[in-house]
Amino acid sequence: MKRSRTEVGRWRMLRQASRRKSRWLEAQSRRNIRIHAIRKCLVKRQRNSLLVAIYDF
Repeated sequence: MKRSRTEVGRWRMLRQASRRKSRWLEAQSRRNIRIHAIRKCLVKRQRNSLLVAIYDF
């Protein structure tokens, strides 16, 4: 079945939009992972510094 030109255009635009959205979501999750990793690292550092401060006395 042959599709009209406008139909093809609309379908293409929809596909592009969904692809863009999924890419954006992927990027967001990556950013969040990085933020979580940085936070975890900071918490570890604080804990270690506390331990060192306690055992130094």
